[in-house]
Amino acid sequence: MAQIRLKKGREKSLKRLHPWIFSGAIESVEGQAQPGETVDIIDSHGRLIAFGAWSPISQIRVRVWTFDVHHDVDQALFRKLLQRAIAGRKSLLEAPDQEARRLVNAESDGLPGIIVDQYGEFLSCQFLSTGGEFWKEVIVSLLRELVPCKGIYERSDSDARTKEGLESSTGVLWGEEPPLLMPIQEGPCRYLIDIKNGHKTGYYLDQRESRAEVARLSAGKDVLNCFAYTGGFGLAALQAGARSVTNIEASGAALEVAHRNVELNELDANRAEQIEGDVFKVLRKFRDEGRLFDLIVLDPPKFAESKGQIEKACRGYKDINLLACKLLRPEGLLFTFSCSGLMTADLFQKIVSDGALDAGRRGQILKRLGQAQDHPTALEFPEGTYLKGLVCRIA
Repeated sequence: MAQIRLKKGREKSLKRLHPWIFSGAIESVEGQAQPGETVDIIDSHGRLIAFGAWSPISQIRVRVWTFDVHHDVDQALFRKLLQRAIAGRKSLLEAPDQEARRLVNAESDGLPGIIVDQYGEFLSCQFLSTGGEFWKEVIVSLLRELVPCKGIYERSDSDARTKEGLESSTGVLWGEEPPLLMPIQEGPCRYLIDIKNGHKTGYYLDQRESRAEVARLSAGKDVLNCFAYTGGFGLAALQAGARSVTNIEASGAALEVAHRNVELNELDANRAEQIEGDVFKVLRKFRDEGRLFDLIVLDPPKFAESKGQIEKACRGYKDINLLACKLLRPEGLLFTFSCSGLMTADLFQKIVSDGALDAGRRGQILKRLGQAQDHPTALEFPEGTYLKGLVCRIA
């Protein structure tokens, strides 16, 4: 194997079991390795400290597979890692009212760049690193053995692949092709999932527990669901007895699925309004019309993909939170989220506070929300905590 020798002092993060080695930490490369191949990681004193996957194009030059230098990177290692990840979801796997869950959460499950989600009888996978791509066939073979399913589908169409020098890759990896729209059970609701074309691997599984929290507080309320996608938060609120639900989403196709979700659950479609449009523009229109709501959900897409976009992202988050505060009735509830990993929790809270103050309102944080329990964060990998949410009461 090729050897990656680290600069003096740059092994500190590895001693804390952080799995990334950036290009600037490498003193030299001895030997040659193809993208994704396993390399020895050597500290500045010449000691072998880990094995990882080589990525010659990415700023993250190596992703560690194991810090156990007595364990080869082979099928046995991946079997062990997958078994541990799946066992950690045992409670969800056994829950009769939960047909979708994340089985493998990349770095936080010791499998950098590899995501596996289960939707009923199908698995949806992303291989976002050169190491994941290199071991793809082995991973798929092990998944077939460890998780009974009808088919395994690949959704490696994230921008993260480009940073690794990999092309987008989608399609059936094994077994049957998933249906275009497949119903899955989540608590009391049925949701139509599009594994082949939907966002992420097909749906926002990370918001499962937040949808349940919205449902808990929605009875008898007028609910506004912004950046609604296929109406997950809105459907949860409607099922829980919301007086009305208004979904705003830029994609007409996604709103059509939201409408079909209402029908699938045999709920009153007259209580569900679907508005196709730009959220910022629609919220300003509602403000000008004096329209008010009891509960508002703001779950926008990632506003910051890089550090250079943070300032612009802050303006976007402040704008929508300010507008939402103007549209809430006194003592109304604001569920506001950021899925931008570069946005810190403290900065996000400050932005929401500034938005409320500029709207002439005061707020209290009732609860902090994050990604669901099947999206764990390894203690040594804080980057794994990307989703931040606040439940605020706005006076």
